[in-house]
Amino acid sequence: MELECSRDDLMYEQYRMDSRNTSDMNLICSYFDDVQVLSDELAKQLWMVLQRSMVTVRCDPTMLVSVVRIIEREEKVDRRMLDRKKQTGFIPPGRPKQWKEKMFKNLEGTVSTRIEGTQSVTREADKMWLVRLLEITRKYVLDDLKVVKNLMVQCFPPHYNTFHRFFCLYHNAVSSRVKELASEDLEANEIVSLLTWVLNTYKSVEMMGHPELRSECDINELEALLPQEVVDELLSKYVQTFTSNITGWLRKALETDKKDWQKDTEPEADQDGYYQTTLPAIVFQMFEQNLQVAAQIDENFKEQVLKLCLKQMNTFLLRYREEAVAYKEEHLRDRQLPQCYVQYMIAVINNCQTFKESINSLKRKYSQSAEPTVSDAAIEKTLNEVYSQSAEPTVSDAAIEKTLNEVAKEGCQFLLDEVFLDLEHHLNELLTRKWLTGSHAVDTICVTVEDYFNDFNKIKKPFNQEMTSEAHRRVVVEYIRAVMQKRITFKNADERREGADRMIKEAEQFKFLFRKLTAGDDTDRLCGAITAIAEVFKLTDPTLLYLEVSTLVSKYPDIREEHILALLAVRGDASREMRQMIIETLNQNKPSYAGVTQPIFKDIAVPTISMTTMTTMATAKLLK
Repeated sequence: MELECSRDDLMYEQYRMDSRNTSDMNLICSYFDDVQVLSDELAKQLWMVLQRSMVTVRCDPTMLVSVVRIIEREEKVDRRMLDRKKQTGFIPPGRPKQWKEKMFKNLEGTVSTRIEGTQSVTREADKMWLVRLLEITRKYVLDDLKVVKNLMVQCFPPHYNTFHRFFCLYHNAVSSRVKELASEDLEANEIVSLLTWVLNTYKSVEMMGHPELRSECDINELEALLPQEVVDELLSKYVQTFTSNITGWLRKALETDKKDWQKDTEPEADQDGYYQTTLPAIVFQMFEQNLQVAAQIDENFKEQVLKLCLKQMNTFLLRYREEAVAYKEEHLRDRQLPQCYVQYMIAVINNCQTFKESINSLKRKYSQSAEPTVSDAAIEKTLNEVYSQSAEPTVSDAAIEKTLNEVAKEGCQFLLDEVFLDLEHHLNELLTRKWLTGSHAVDTICVTVEDYFNDFNKIKKPFNQEMTSEAHRRVVVEYIRAVMQKRITFKNADERREGADRMIKEAEQFKFLFRKLTAGDDTDRLCGAITAIAEVFKLTDPTLLYLEVSTLVSKYPDIREEHILALLAVRGDASREMRQMIIETLNQNKPSYAGVTQPIFKDIAVPTISMTTMTTMATAKLLK
């Protein structure tokens, strides 16, 4: 440095004496050529030390102090030379050196190189490459900034504001790196890893918000690592990928479940003994995992992913419903197969209740009330675009619940159809000559229903209760339908009494059965319809028929004129005039009834009597 100062002083004196004498100036420069070489070599050494400053400050901090002192001394010379230039117009060659500025440029490059060098593996070599890269980056940044705070700050003058400078250098380097990563063709899980790190980890106590660093800098003053539009773009890309993936996952899960339906072993039961399959657990495990991932990114994004899951759920349930119908139709082609049709249909019904409970659980756990953000709007737009392409409407919670109820109720109906297919032969015996002379049809009906309901006990509430009620209603309706089909016409009072007594007894059998199946619930009204009809048949005085029929109508107001005519036809002793009188009187004096009751006769059709049948009946009557 002394040689450099001597050269500069000589050149300055020469400039003062004769500023136009360039030959003497060149002679001095030529004489001191090696000084410039020494200065350049010194600079190289300084930059080398600074490039290794993180290591140097740990093992030999005095060297770093010396480097800083040399740079500070050169800064002073620069300022003095610039001041003299203002006064005289002269400045020596190579000045100002600006080594302080170059030092910070060098440190900036060193920090950038350190951050860029954290990638040790590629996607091809390790699927977790990005997670590893981000973790290494976090560790390097945190460790380096601790070193800066605890060691390096002491090696620089206070006015350098060293820690803040390094804090900003690392922030800028990390920002540049994550922007590069964001521009790559990232997979869905990689987008999640990157955004979770950028939006949460970076400013957390695990990194820039670490307690050791917090006292030195305010992390809230840092600019975002990624521009909002880049974040929105990544979130939108994730939503599109997730939508595609989850559609495939749900399709595969349903196909696997359908294969189970064909097994010749019963489905597994839950802890309460209800049949179930693994489908709800698989579906909601998928949803849960993705919602947990979304929650790592952002609370509002989690809400949007929940909406997406529910939309996918409704589409899935519509497909589930179709497959349940196809399963029933396949079974009807050969009722011996699949061997466990009833048990797996019960599992389908129970799955609907499990789906309901799981959806409510997800909503309680992951739904929140929050104001929409810019990101929300961007994600919602993506969701709408995805579903507009597939013509899928926005789905409400009520729509999902409606679909689940429909699937479950249809499943219950399929099972009742199965029961009544087995009962068909026995139901056809009711109110026939064979029935009157002694038939065990109702005994068999009761045994068969009870046997089926041993399996139906494995249906969850509320569907098991609804199914029992429907089975009860349907048995009574089929019994009354047998009456209305006029399979028998009583010949005399003894037959009417015998038939009526049998009907009352069988109504009691049904009451006992369904009271047992419903754990003591009221079964009187439905079965009471059979008893009320029996009383019409049992009546010995035809002149009182109007009163008995009127009582029946008051109890069951949905009974129609054709039903009454059918009952009178089965009774066998009501003349045409009496029938006409009863109908006309009833029409003139509509009996009153309290409240709206469950209809019984509404769905019971009365077969019309053809002219041929009427002629045959009339001929038979004349022959008698």
